[in-house]
Amino acid sequence: MRILLYNPDNGVTRNFMPHLWMFLLKALTPAGHEVVLIDGNAQPMDEAAIARFVLHEKIGLVGIGAMTRMIAKAYRMADAIRAVGVPVVMGGPHVTEMADEALGRSGGPRHADAVALGEADETWPKIVNDAANNALKEIYAPVDAFGQEQKPSLQEYPPIPWDTIDLDQFNIVPKLATPMLRKLGAGWGTFRIIPVESGRGCPYGCEFCTVTGFFGDSIRFRTNKSVVDELLLLKARASSERGQIAVFFIDDNFAINVKRTKSLLRDIIAANAQVHWVAQISANLLRDEELVDLIAAAGGKWIFIGMESIDPANLKDVNKGFNKPGEYAAVLERLAQRNVFAITSFIFGMDNDTTGVADRTLSEIQNWPPGLPIFGLLTPLPATPLYKRLEAAGRLTRPRHWQEFIPFAMAHTPLKMTIDEAHAEVKHGWAKSYSPEAIAKAVGSVAHKPIGYRINILIARLCFRGIYFPQMGRFAWFKTIAENRRTIFSLIKEGFAGRRASVQNAQEVGASSLS
Repeated sequence: MRILLYNPDNGVTRNFMPHLWMFLLKALTPAGHEVVLIDGNAQPMDEAAIARFVLHEKIGLVGIGAMTRMIAKAYRMADAIRAVGVPVVMGGPHVTEMADEALGRSGGPRHADAVALGEADETWPKIVNDAANNALKEIYAPVDAFGQEQKPSLQEYPPIPWDTIDLDQFNIVPKLATPMLRKLGAGWGTFRIIPVESGRGCPYGCEFCTVTGFFGDSIRFRTNKSVVDELLLLKARASSERGQIAVFFIDDNFAINVKRTKSLLRDIIAANAQVHWVAQISANLLRDEELVDLIAAAGGKWIFIGMESIDPANLKDVNKGFNKPGEYAAVLERLAQRNVFAITSFIFGMDNDTTGVADRTLSEIQNWPPGLPIFGLLTPLPATPLYKRLEAAGRLTRPRHWQEFIPFAMAHTPLKMTIDEAHAEVKHGWAKSYSPEAIAKAVGSVAHKPIGYRINILIARLCFRGIYFPQMGRFAWFKTIAENRRTIFSLIKEGFAGRRASVQNAQEVGASSLS
């Protein structure tokens, strides 16, 4: 049987990193079946196109995974596939919480023949076998013999063959910038971000987050060896292609068990398995100097920190009081001293936010080392404590907001500002942080470091800008590059000068050795 695993785009921003679930399920598929992968972010398709594809390719089963912001597109694509007679199984955090919606049991149309609840590591092989035997059930849940939910162990983690997977579609360097960056050498003409997980689960239970509900509050880890082997595989591929590869550890909190994280980082260093990587770590865990030393030595370059707010009252409201805004600057400086920078995430529209929250936040940010600030709106996702609280209070303005996804639009009324005011605050945060002037300032702030650091900051800023400002098309990228041309061309000029100096030095050394 031929199987298609499809990950939809959200129709707004390009996701520059492939989703791990497709590659993991492909590795878990029983022998004798062929698996085709399509990531809608890299291979855009509409309903008619995917229907033609499954018929032309003789697909016998389609698996679709989607988060809440993608679910409307996922349902449309599933409907088109089912309309031509191909069965669809859907899974992921949204479908796990809203299984009746996907199965048409809540008053709406049916979108899936079957749903996979929770983590599908153990149920996926059963789904494939049942589909092959025309015996697909409606619901697959990871339960034991007593009907109790069970989480899969990660100790026997299936190897993902990153050395043979086509990753060209995930090159995040804009095509217009590729020729210029290639001339700088060091493989900057290509740059791909690869998802890797070392563990699952989070005990914190932040009010707005779906992680604890989906993965649970008990933390499970892969063996150090399996993670190290995967990094070595990726490092070898990058070396053979003379390109750049970065790993994004998608663990919900990479350092939730500090002792274990230190052990893993030491093993990465010992095996010389360092690649540039990004990980999500809460600010409170980055007080540990030894941990930060090991992060830098093991290849860590960016840390995603969910700061959420600079207001302690807001943090307490959403059960994230362990974040201490007074420590943010020290945490970021500790990282920057080791050439590790931060992606700092903020949420506007919290209950204690008032107009001007963007400027107050930006005022703090400008005193920090250069990083990648991102701004979003408080969003009540299905089945989260936040959703239940706002629903009970009658504050939801769009109770089923995911059925008509609108990017950067609130689905409830804030307490101390209007919805329009909250929207304006997010727009202001993005506009100020990703203007050509702000990008130039961020790049210039590391002028004392090697040019690679500035290229890193530049590419990251240009790409992250696209989270809010659409730049999926060629014209949008051309406009963005044009707006930032002074910063880009100054780096190119410096890169050429550095290369000429290196060549001249090499010639002088050669001449000296012959004399």
